[in-house]
Amino acid sequence: MARSEFRTESFYEALDRARLIRRLNWKQVAEASGVSASTLTRLAQGKRPDVDSLASLVSWSGLSADAFVGGRPKPQATEPLSQITSVLYADQSLSEDGRDTMIDMITAAYTRLTKNAK
Repeated sequence: MARSEFRTESFYEALDRARLIRRLNWKQVAEASGVSASTLTRLAQGKRPDVDSLASLVSWSGLSADAFVGGRPKPQATEPLSQITSVLYADQSLSEDGRDTMIDMITAAYTRLTKNAK
C-alpha cells in the first residue's frame, strides 16, 4: 500500500492565493484563522502544520485538505470543470453575465491545455 503524504508546499501556495484574493497580509491570516504567525512561517519553510492548525487553515481558506494528500489512490473525483463551475455559481459577488464569462474563459483554457497534455 502506498504511503500518503501531505503536500505542504502546494497547500501553502493555495493558501497564499486565498490570502492574496482577500488582500490580507500573513499577520491578518493568522488572526482570522486562529493559527499563530509562527505556524504560517513554518508552512512557508515547508514544514507540515499540526492537525489543529491544518483544520483551522482549511476552514478559513475553504480549501480541501484532501486535495493536498498524495501517494494514495484517490476515489473518482468530480470532473474539474464541474467543480469550478459549481464554485462560480455559488459566488454571490458575480453577476450572471460575469459568471458565464468566467466559465466560458476557463472552459476554453482548460480544453486547450488538456488537449495539449494528452
